[in-house]
Amino acid sequence: MTDSEMIVEVAYALPKEQLIIPIKVTEGITVEQAIKSSGMMAKYPEIDLAVNKVGIFGKLTKLDAQLRHLDRVEIYRSLIADPKEVRKQRVADGKVMKKGGGDATPEA
Repeated sequence: MTDSEMIVEVAYALPKEQLIIPIKVTEGITVEQAIKSSGMMAKYPEIDLAVNKVGIFGKLTKLDAQLRHLDRVEIYRSLIADPKEVRKQRVADGKVMKKGGGDATPEA
């Protein structure tokens, strides 16, 4: 590896599968370029960079952000359900949330 080359990873996860592809790139490469050169979009045609959000190590970033050596680019899928709506529905159904440990019924 030369001084202008570096290694980055491109990651995409599905409910039952995740793929992390390490690639050798040159300095100055952007998130979008790394995703395209990884072959991830060919393997998963549902990835649409105009729709899917991306991040580096769990922090949202833009497609034109430049990468550093050993960065992990993550491609995020859209949420299946709105978390706020799911919580409202659970409360309406009288179900206890997993976190908090309290009783879901109001005290009299």
